[in-house]
Amino acid sequence: MKVTTLQGTRAFITLDGSEIRELAGVPTGNALNQSLAEATLPPGGATQEHYHRESEEIYYLTHGRGRLRVGAEEREVAPGDAVVIAPGLTHKLWNTGDEPLRLLCCCAPAYSHEDTVITE
Repeated sequence: MKVTTLQGTRAFITLDGSEIRELAGVPTGNALNQSLAEATLPPGGATQEHYHRESEEIYYLTHGRGRLRVGAEEREVAPGDAVVIAPGLTHKLWNTGDEPLRLLCCCAPAYSHEDTVITE
Protein backbone atom coordinates (compact mmCIF):
# COMPACT_ATOMS: atom_id res chain seq x y z
CA MET A 1 0.00 0.00 0.00
CA LYS A 2 1.31 3.41 -0.95
CA VAL A 3 -0.12 6.44 0.87
CA THR A 4 0.44 9.85 -0.72
CA THR A 5 -0.15 13.02 1.29
CA LEU A 6 -1.26 16.29 -0.24
CA GLN A 7 1.36 18.21 1.73
CA GLY A 8 4.06 15.86 0.48
CA THR A 9 3.36 16.37 -3.21
CA ARG A 10 4.99 19.03 -5.36
CA ALA A 11 2.68 21.36 -7.29
CA PHE A 12 2.96 21.79 -11.06
CA ILE A 13 1.09 23.86 -13.64
CA THR A 14 -1.03 21.97 -16.18
CA LEU A 15 -1.51 23.07 -19.79
CA ASP A 16 -4.78 24.80 -18.84
CA GLY A 17 -2.97 27.00 -16.28
CA SER A 18 -4.21 25.47 -13.01
CA GLU A 19 -1.90 24.52 -10.16
CA ILE A 20 -2.10 20.78 -9.54
CA ARG A 21 -0.91 18.46 -6.79
CA GLU A 22 -1.24 14.92 -8.10
CA LEU A 23 -2.12 12.34 -5.47
CA ALA A 24 -2.52 9.33 -7.76
CA GLY A 25 -1.49 8.68 -11.33
CA VAL A 26 1.34 7.74 -13.63
CA PRO A 27 3.91 10.32 -12.38
CA THR A 28 3.37 9.31 -8.75
CA GLY A 29 3.65 5.64 -9.72
CA ASN A 30 0.58 4.50 -7.82
CA ALA A 31 -2.09 4.31 -10.57
CA LEU A 32 -1.96 3.47 -14.27
CA ASN A 33 -5.55 3.85 -15.51
CA GLN A 34 -6.73 6.95 -13.67
CA SER A 35 -5.48 10.01 -11.82
CA LEU A 36 -6.53 12.08 -8.84
CA ALA A 37 -5.24 15.58 -8.16
CA GLU A 38 -6.15 18.68 -6.21
CA ALA A 39 -6.32 21.80 -8.39
CA THR A 40 -6.16 25.35 -7.04
CA LEU A 41 -7.17 28.58 -8.75
CA PRO A 42 -6.39 31.90 -7.03
CA PRO A 43 -9.08 34.57 -6.60
CA GLY A 44 -9.87 36.04 -10.02
CA GLY A 45 -8.02 33.19 -11.75
CA ALA A 46 -9.27 30.99 -14.57
CA THR A 47 -8.20 27.95 -16.53
CA GLN A 48 -7.76 28.14 -20.28
CA GLU A 49 -10.66 26.55 -22.15
CA HIS A 50 -9.67 23.03 -23.17
CA TYR A 51 -10.81 19.48 -23.71
CA HIS A 52 -9.35 16.02 -23.34
CA ARG A 53 -9.29 13.67 -26.32
CA GLU A 54 -9.68 10.47 -24.29
CA SER A 55 -10.05 11.24 -20.59
CA GLU A 56 -13.35 11.50 -18.80
CA GLU A 57 -12.88 13.99 -15.98
CA ILE A 58 -14.72 14.56 -12.71
CA TYR A 59 -14.47 17.85 -10.81
CA TYR A 60 -15.41 17.78 -7.11
CA LEU A 61 -15.28 21.21 -5.48
CA THR A 62 -13.96 21.37 -1.92
CA HIS A 63 -13.30 25.08 -1.20
CA GLY A 64 -14.27 28.46 -2.66
CA ARG A 65 -16.73 29.46 -5.36
CA GLY A 66 -16.57 29.57 -9.11
CA ARG A 67 -18.24 29.42 -12.49
CA LEU A 68 -17.83 26.42 -14.78
CA ARG A 69 -18.59 26.15 -18.48
CA VAL A 70 -18.87 22.69 -20.03
CA GLY A 71 -19.75 22.77 -23.72
CA ALA A 72 -22.42 25.46 -24.12
CA GLU A 73 -23.70 25.20 -20.52
CA GLU A 74 -22.42 27.50 -17.77
CA ARG A 75 -23.28 27.63 -14.06
CA GLU A 76 -22.08 28.61 -10.61
CA VAL A 77 -20.30 25.89 -8.60
CA ALA A 78 -19.51 25.58 -4.89
CA PRO A 79 -18.15 23.06 -2.36
CA GLY A 80 -19.94 19.74 -2.54
CA ASP A 81 -20.67 20.04 -6.28
CA ALA A 82 -19.47 17.25 -8.59
CA VAL A 83 -19.41 17.58 -12.38
CA VAL A 84 -18.62 14.83 -14.90
CA ILE A 85 -16.95 16.10 -18.09
CA ALA A 86 -17.05 13.72 -21.05
CA PRO A 87 -14.08 13.35 -23.41
CA GLY A 88 -14.15 15.94 -26.19
CA LEU A 89 -16.26 18.51 -24.28
CA THR A 90 -14.62 21.91 -23.88
CA HIS A 91 -14.52 23.25 -20.34
CA LYS A 92 -13.30 26.32 -18.47
CA LEU A 93 -13.36 27.20 -14.76
CA TRP A 94 -13.26 30.67 -13.18
CA ASN A 95 -12.67 31.52 -9.52
CA THR A 96 -15.39 34.10 -8.77
CA GLY A 97 -14.72 34.29 -5.02
CA ASP A 98 -12.22 36.08 -2.81
CA GLU A 99 -10.38 32.94 -1.64
CA PRO A 100 -8.62 30.09 -3.45
CA LEU A 101 -10.90 27.72 -5.37
CA ARG A 102 -9.92 24.10 -4.72
CA LEU A 103 -11.24 20.99 -6.36
CA LEU A 104 -10.39 17.35 -6.83
CA CYS A 105 -9.89 16.34 -10.46
CA CYS A 106 -10.26 12.68 -11.35
CA CYS A 107 -9.33 11.53 -14.86
CA ALA A 108 -9.70 8.14 -16.53
CA PRO A 109 -7.52 7.36 -18.37
CA ALA A 110 -4.98 9.25 -16.26
CA TYR A 111 -4.30 12.94 -16.98
CA SER A 112 -1.58 13.71 -19.50
CA HIS A 113 -0.49 16.90 -21.25
CA GLU A 114 -0.67 15.01 -24.56
CA ASP A 115 -4.41 14.35 -24.09
CA THR A 116 -5.17 18.03 -23.39
CA VAL A 117 -6.13 20.40 -26.22
CA ILE A 118 -6.22 24.16 -25.49
CA THR A 119 -9.01 25.88 -27.46
CA GLU A 120 -8.47 29.58 -26.67
